[in-house]
Amino acid sequence: MEMLGYIVRRFAFLVFVVAAISIMMFVISHIVPGDPARLAAGPHAQPAVIQRIRDEMGLNKPLWEQYLVYIRNLLRGDLGQSFRTHRPVLSDLLTYFPATIELAFTAILISIAIGVFGGMIAAANKDTIIDHAFRLFALSGVAMPAFWMGLLLLLFFHSRLSLFPSYGRIGMFVSPPRNVTGLFLLDSIITGNWIAFRDCLHHIVLPALTLSYGSLASIMRVTRSSVLEVLAQDYIRVARSKGLSNKRVLLKHALKNALISPLTLIGMYFGWMLSGSVMVEAIFGWPGVGQYALNAILFLDYNAIMGVTLLFVVIYVILNFVVDLAYAVLDPRITVGTQ
Repeated sequence: MEMLGYIVRRFAFLVFVVAAISIMMFVISHIVPGDPARLAAGPHAQPAVIQRIRDEMGLNKPLWEQYLVYIRNLLRGDLGQSFRTHRPVLSDLLTYFPATIELAFTAILISIAIGVFGGMIAAANKDTIIDHAFRLFALSGVAMPAFWMGLLLLLFFHSRLSLFPSYGRIGMFVSPPRNVTGLFLLDSIITGNWIAFRDCLHHIVLPALTLSYGSLASIMRVTRSSVLEVLAQDYIRVARSKGLSNKRVLLKHALKNALISPLTLIGMYFGWMLSGSVMVEAIFGWPGVGQYALNAILFLDYNAIMGVTLLFVVIYVILNFVVDLAYAVLDPRITVGTQ
């Protein structure tokens, strides 16, 4: 019953957040300078044509009436039509979002693997040359912008060594796998298309490393601090007094409790990767929702901007909910709804 009540409260919070953000973004997107009707009509369109398009878009109605129409359509699952692509926004999101999910999921796996492992190694070798090397690596990751990291990787691994491609999601002469989930790597495995799998994996390495670098550095720093704090607890001393090896103490007794703090960062960074990968997608020509959002902003595509914004808000709220539940799994002392 407590769990059900918590889920209901979080769902109500989700509705409130989405409503508040939708109002704010709708107002901001409609008061910025520019005329999407003129952009849609073209630079040489006659005023009468522009006025007709403005009427079709409903841009002559009061702002509050435009918002009510938008919400009414939203409740029916209609996010409107993109002024730029002339397709339903929902169809555009379903087309572009799988590429962003694939990139973000690969990047967060890299961040978790290297960040948690590196933080553990640094904590286990505190104040040694190994610890200092990992801390320097983490500091560089926090300080270096993602776009600069991406350019460096392109310069070295593509231009100099020619090891990885610089653009796109799959090679020009390689047929994409049969569409099952929209995730090329997963679809390649499901359909047994190993040629496409190798090529897609080859293309995703550099953008995933770029996207993951800053987050894995932060996860590494927090994991190191959390592991050091746990290793100073009394129950760790008791475990060591029983003659358990350092490896067993670290992996079996310390790691689970030490993961609570990094878990918050992992959830936050995964949400950021899904919604904030615009620069990385632009550098590597990755056909994801970040590129779609950038083009929508440049074109003043209100419906597309609203659709992308609502998608990101829902993702963040759901990820926060999942992280809260994971707290209770990792630490039984935490009860759901009291974190």
